[in-house]
This record gives sequence, C-alpha cells and structure tokens, in this order.
Amino acid sequence: LMAAISTLRGTLATALTNNGVWSTFSFPPETLLANSVVVTPSDPYIIPNNNSQTAIAPLANFKILMTKPAFDNQGALIGMEDFIVAVVTKLAASTLVYNISSVSAPAITNAASGDLLTSEITVSILTSWS
Repeated sequence: LMAAISTLRGTLATALTNNGVWSTFSFPPETLLANSVVVTPSDPYIIPNNNSQTAIAPLANFKILMTKPAFDNQGALIGMEDFIVAVVTKLAASTLVYNISSVSAPAITNAASGDLLTSEITVSILTSWS
C-alpha cells in the first residue's frame, strides 16, 4: 500500500519517530533543534514515471536532515554515524518502498539554537497521486 503524495511526508516522519531519543518533524521547524530528524521535500520533489497514466506510481524525493550538538571531536562524528544507522534502520522497518540515493558528509550548521552537526539522507519513495 502506497501513501499518497499529500500524506507521504507525515507518513515518513511517523516511520522515523524515536521518542526519547530524537525529535521528529514532518516540516522545517521554526528553530532547528539538536537531536532531531526533519523531513523536507528534495529537488526535484516529484518525478512522474509516465506523463499520461496516473495509475503508474511517481517517485517523491525527500531530504531527511539529522542534527546533533556540534562538538569538534571524534565522539561527535561517531555519534552522527550512529544516528545515520539508526535512521536507516527505522526506514528499513517501515512499509515504505524507498531508495536511499545518498548520505551527505557531516557538516557544522549555525542555527538559532547554536552550532549543530548535521547530515542529510536523500531518499526516493514510490507514492500515488491519490
């Protein structure tokens, strides 16, 4: 069963929920927080597989942004690597039909909440028009 494009971002965020470990958002939060997962559309967002047949499933592309406190040490990098594995494990346990195309190198992001170590997983998910 494929989730419709209109509800897929929320379905993906629900699949990535890990209460007590990280916060999960299906949209960019007003303030980017440490220890969070943020699901946002990627570019291109939707790739139709056929121009005239809506019964053929399109692909929806998302970025899954992971954030951790930024510490300039080996422990922070290991923490991000563990975070990436945990998010991929959550994806694997879901019922979504997906493909991970890349995982970005960890980088420092300056946010209103402070410096964060971030990494993004780019994922494509088969979806439906309805």
